[in-house]
Amino acid sequence: MDAEVITTDLIVLGSGLAGLRSAIEFDKLSGGKYEVSVLSKVQVMRSHSVAPEGGAAAVMQVGDSFEQHAYDTVKGSDFLADQDAVEQFVVDAPQEILQLEHWGMPWARDSEGNLLARAFGAHEVPRTYFAYDRTGFFLMKTLYDRALGGNNIKFYHEYFATAIIHDGSRFRGLLAMDRATGNFYLFKGKALIMATGGIGRIYKYVTYSHTVTGDGLAIAYRAGIPLKDMEFIQWLPTTMVPYGIPATEALRGHGALLLNSEGERFMKKYAPRKMELAARDVVTRAILTEIKEGKGVGGPRGMRAVLLDTRPVGEERLKTIYKTFRENAIQFLGKDPLEEPIPVLPAAHYSMGGIHVQGTELSTPLKGVFAAGEVANVSLHGANRLGSNSLPACLVMGRWAGRSAFNYISKLENDVLEDLNDKVKLEVERSYSLIKKENGSITAYEVRNKLQEVMEDGVGVFRNEEGLLDAIKRIKGLKEAYTGVYVRDRAFEYNLEWIHAHEIMNLLDMAEVIAVSALNRRESRGAHFRQDFPSRDDQGFLKHTLATYRSDGPVISYIPVNITKWKPTERVY
Repeated sequence: MDAEVITTDLIVLGSGLAGLRSAIEFDKLSGGKYEVSVLSKVQVMRSHSVAPEGGAAAVMQVGDSFEQHAYDTVKGSDFLADQDAVEQFVVDAPQEILQLEHWGMPWARDSEGNLLARAFGAHEVPRTYFAYDRTGFFLMKTLYDRALGGNNIKFYHEYFATAIIHDGSRFRGLLAMDRATGNFYLFKGKALIMATGGIGRIYKYVTYSHTVTGDGLAIAYRAGIPLKDMEFIQWLPTTMVPYGIPATEALRGHGALLLNSEGERFMKKYAPRKMELAARDVVTRAILTEIKEGKGVGGPRGMRAVLLDTRPVGEERLKTIYKTFRENAIQFLGKDPLEEPIPVLPAAHYSMGGIHVQGTELSTPLKGVFAAGEVANVSLHGANRLGSNSLPACLVMGRWAGRSAFNYISKLENDVLEDLNDKVKLEVERSYSLIKKENGSITAYEVRNKLQEVMEDGVGVFRNEEGLLDAIKRIKGLKEAYTGVYVRDRAFEYNLEWIHAHEIMNLLDMAEVIAVSALNRRESRGAHFRQDFPSRDDQGFLKHTLATYRSDGPVISYIPVNITKWKPTERVY
């Protein structure tokens, strides 16, 4: 079967915060001269970007400074962040807060009309701006409304991208399946912005929606674009057991306490100054250490947990600012956080790693391809992201990417396109082969469940050489087993099992990259903790990991960290 061709100018893959912001910026600069095609795996307002509750960090008030925000971010990153990118990010973040305000974003305000800011982990001052506990939703609604009123922006809802088409040095098109029909389309364009988010569903216990399966990362990787620092996975310390529903970090900013089975406020042992507001990797390891030492409490489904006591937050806040949190606790846990603590446990939450991009241009080694948001690694976050830095990063990087794509396209000369039909046909046939196979030995669901077990067992919060080697062996075994995957549902229209078969292929490739990158980083830094190498090694590993595709597994190399002001020191919270 052939793919129908749709010709456009800029393709934006992903319709979350970074994707929408980049489309809006490009459309503004082009004034409608160039067409923007936004492809989304789901309906736009079902993007995972609607989920964040906490807020967006920015320097907006007296007593704060760009330098302090930048230093907090670099320190939080365990000094792996590229400091030039961080310094530009903190300057641009307040502009995005104000821009969204002008577009109708309902930021929370005090009685005098001033924007409200609250404290978040490892930020030295309260600088997190929010829309009560619906920050992500309102950001998405504001941006989507703005994009719908754009000059020349078209949306393609429920299109699943399967391959980047290129001629070896330059982007030529994007191959995608219309989930409603099962038909394939080749979007021929001049440039591509990747904005597909993270990789969360590679683990079993997560905060991510079910659609977050590393698709953009995987197709970029297979197109020869290096991935950077993929070993760094962040766990959100406090989620409701056993569902992975976030108990937002903002609660701890308003006084919520972490307690073990003995009623001890245990964070005083691990971070005596910042306590519950230490960096996320520190709090996560502290919680799991308490449980490992037998000081956890029993939770649903036999899971062990610690307790989050939100009563110090106060009745008024829990009934207003944290209304959704309280409703979730009552509905799912049968506990009212106004009356008693709730069981919490860390869950996989964010990927610091991503597509390797250059500076604030966010360009990749493949000409015409840019990336923004969680899928990209310009190294704002290094080895550990600070809470409330992700939303402004999506906005700022979206603007950077939209601007860079416009500059690229406006200078692009017309040329004769190479005939890439053979490559397209090969990719289409590969996808259809999954649904045409008469029988097989395993389903995509079975492979996915086994992979999640492998990642939890060997590539979780605590890692060591033995566990990583075993994980890599098991991942390779699952990749071999994947050749026997078959799709039982033969329909082309809205065939979720067919989509899952594509997703698990992407997850398998990404699992291997994460595990191999983690094995090669023989130190502990930020969210990457090696039990056999428990100390940070700046002499050996103050550098970024690059993973480049090869059919038998990733090729690992390294590049330097950009240090402008702050030499690495011990992180103390």
